Amino acid sequence: MSAAPGLDLLGTLLTRARAAGADAADAVLVSATAVSVQRRLGQTEHLERAEGQDLGLRVFIGQRSAIVSASSVDPAGFAQLAERAVAMAKVVPEDPFLGLAEPVPPLDAAALDLADAEEPTAEALIARASRAEDAARAVAGVSNSEGAEASFGRTLLHLATSAGFAGAYVRTSHSVSATALAGAGTAMQRDYDYASSVHLADLEAAEAIGRSAGERAVARLDPARPKTARLPVMYDPRVAASLLSHLIGAINGASVARGTSFLKDRLGQRVLPAGVFVRDDPLRWRGLRSRPFDAEGVPTAPRTLIDDGVLTTWLLDLRSARQLGLSSTGHAARGTGGPPSPAPSNLSMDAGAISPAALMADIKEGLYVTELIGMGINGITGDYSRGAAGFMIRDGALAEPVAEITIAGNLIEMFAHLTPANDLRLRRGTDAPTIRIEGMTLAGA
Repeated sequence: MSAAPGLDLLGTLLTRARAAGADAADAVLVSATAVSVQRRLGQTEHLERAEGQDLGLRVFIGQRSAIVSASSVDPAGFAQLAERAVAMAKVVPEDPFLGLAEPVPPLDAAALDLADAEEPTAEALIARASRAEDAARAVAGVSNSEGAEASFGRTLLHLATSAGFAGAYVRTSHSVSATALAGAGTAMQRDYDYASSVHLADLEAAEAIGRSAGERAVARLDPARPKTARLPVMYDPRVAASLLSHLIGAINGASVARGTSFLKDRLGQRVLPAGVFVRDDPLRWRGLRSRPFDAEGVPTAPRTLIDDGVLTTWLLDLRSARQLGLSSTGHAARGTGGPPSPAPSNLSMDAGAISPAALMADIKEGLYVTELIGMGINGITGDYSRGAAGFMIRDGALAEPVAEITIAGNLIEMFAHLTPANDLRLRRGTDAPTIRIEGMTLAGA
């Protein structure tokens, strides 16, 4: 896909916006192709291919702004689209924090290697999904399958502003997933696994994903419901990443500016233990969320958000940065129909020094969480309560599976008393190693 035609279209749209009366404008064009296959019990149940383009225009009149979007990318309709946006902008309230970024030449996206040159055929996707499901069903104890899916996507994003910025980049994605069932009747348990990558060469083997899904489902059979207790909790990497998401929500500049974050007064202070680092790297080679510039045309750069336990920065787009008297950190994200807002890219917590087994070794009784349910998080106070399932830890080792429980605490205290293991794998865009947290409440029987 060439970027030039898309940028030319956006240039025409911005010209129409200025002609309609806009003082300034920016526009985004997203062209996407997606192919997916679903297999269940050895049969192809669904094969879909979708191609489309979405266009978004944001106009500014003084300190007023409005956004319109369209799925038709026809220059003949650009004047009408621009006139509609300008008419909307004239009747909305003023916002003193609006405005475009000063243009900076974007990084050459080719250096990030975000585009796989080859699109897999439908036959190749069917074969990938088949290998995943066959591996899941081959695990002893697996009684049924909810199927497996393989997919491919290619997205070309263009961004242009009337201030003079113009940039584009392509990202591809390959994925495979499987969901297995074990047991029978009301005692049946399910679990899953999935993997995704920018390049097919980096994708985990379908057989490994299927086998993992099957083994996870079997391990969950006959769960108990333990008694309520206060104990150490360990988060499997698959759910440990959710703790990073809660952290990011608390340091999101929009939340901080509104005063609705439990970390709003903690910039420059220790919020995680010494020795813990959290990083955001939008320039990671072949990263799932890498991007050479953000949704406002601001250059991106790797940042250490938590440095030796200390909170170093908020995640800022232009608007939240202006509200806080700061500069954008290049974290703006947007679709075609809404305004920019801060969001991370490739987010990870550094690996710790010891293995998960060593981290577990001194726990006489604890909980190892593999699944979280619900979102009982209070962003203002940090109070935390979520449904969970996993395994008890007894005498330093995993024991019986447990389900229908709730774990609770406060994120301020949880962050202050966490320890990461050494098993970090960069798999999903937001990644953490196994994490141990002291003194949480398990609500059970």
